[in-house]
Amino acid sequence: MYAWSGRRADEPRRGTPAKHMTAPRSYGLKSAPLSVGRMFFGAAAVLLGAIALIWHDSATWQILQQIWKLPAGSTIGAFLMAALVAGGIAIQHPRSARPAAVVLCIVFACFSLACVPDFVAASNPFERFGGSFFQMLSMLCGALALYAAMEGNSARARIFGRTARLGLGLCAISFALSQALFLRPTAALVPKWIPPGQMFWAIVTTIAFALSAVALLIHFQARLAARMMALMLALFGVLVWFPHLVADRRAHFVWSEFALTMLIAGAAWMVADLQSR
Repeated sequence: MYAWSGRRADEPRRGTPAKHMTAPRSYGLKSAPLSVGRMFFGAAAVLLGAIALIWHDSATWQILQQIWKLPAGSTIGAFLMAALVAGGIAIQHPRSARPAAVVLCIVFACFSLACVPDFVAASNPFERFGGSFFQMLSMLCGALALYAAMEGNSARARIFGRTARLGLGLCAISFALSQALFLRPTAALVPKWIPPGQMFWAIVTTIAFALSAVALLIHFQARLAARMMALMLALFGVLVWFPHLVADRRAHFVWSEFALTMLIAGAAWMVADLQSR
């Protein structure tokens, strides 16, 4: 949008029909107003990176400890976690949000690659269906959606946005399969005080993931699907993992699960925000 004052040399005089006039196009950095979703996504990234740097143990890093097996793996891992923290902070500022989104894309791409060996080797039933890989991929989709929202070239923005939406849809399939195949362990995580029962919510959330996957993949009510997915995951973090944190603040695994869950929720929120544009 341009605000013109006065009349330009190539502007037709009043009363003269405009011929061959097209709105000027400008490619470049789009404005990136700070949103609640971006704050949430960034805060979760900072939390995961911070606890990984503070507690350099397998309970915190989980599948990402595969990075330690690389030459200078500990240094590479620490660098990636530091970049995660820096990126989570930098996306809060409009001027640094776009390069920070690129940094987060690189970090989450590296995290996804770190999960591939266990995915291929099918080291356990959870990894056989890409459990950890699709968790990390969902975070990459969130970073891609954030970048697409600030991409000035509309064609590239559509490509990145479509990739983020389809990727999150594939991740939702994995989440649904994981819960369906491990329904009883999933139900055991649901707090007993929530009516009508643990198994009921395990089944409902599994169906919700499946429906979200379909909506995202066929691009029908994709914004609603991504928003509901983000809300459901955030509730997982608050209702399932946060009480365990209160009960035992030294449980590194619980801290890691809480941060991962919130980060995936933030990623879904980023995709939902993009669908509203």
